[in-house]
Amino acid sequence: MHLPKHQLAMTVLMTPDMANFSGNVHGGTILKLLDQVAYACASRYASQYVVTLSVDQVMFRQPIHVGELVTFLASINYTGNTSMEVGVKVLTEDIRAQVIRHANSCFFTMVAVDEQGQPTVVPALTPQTPDEIRRHQAAQIRRDLRKEFEIRQRQLKPAAPKA
Repeated sequence: MHLPKHQLAMTVLMTPDMANFSGNVHGGTILKLLDQVAYACASRYASQYVVTLSVDQVMFRQPIHVGELVTFLASINYTGNTSMEVGVKVLTEDIRAQVIRHANSCFFTMVAVDEQGQPTVVPALTPQTPDEIRRHQAAQIRRDLRKEFEIRQRQLKPAAPKA
């Protein structure tokens, strides 16, 4: 399978060492894999190392079971000056029953960094297909919402005492 530079797919077999006490795959295991996929997609696109700035809208919609194949489909949805939004869709496949489920989707903001760990410019993304255009527009809205949320969070902090 040949994917464009701004997309990446990774499939992992869920094994018993990934299970939590209820016998399902531990959420932390999925979060770690999500971060690795977002990193791989963003660093390949930017041709730079990247760091995770934020993770949005992680919703575990359905349990993931030991023995299932889990496919992570990642795409750069939006680029800023030094940052990128990476959308990741998680599909699970029950090998025996041949059932595929959409278990999760989330969005990572990744920042490209140079050798000194300083933010560095990333190539601009030009969406081409209707899906890419839709994702790009939705990412712009999420970016605006993140900025608004950050402003509101600052308003919740108590004022520093005057000296």
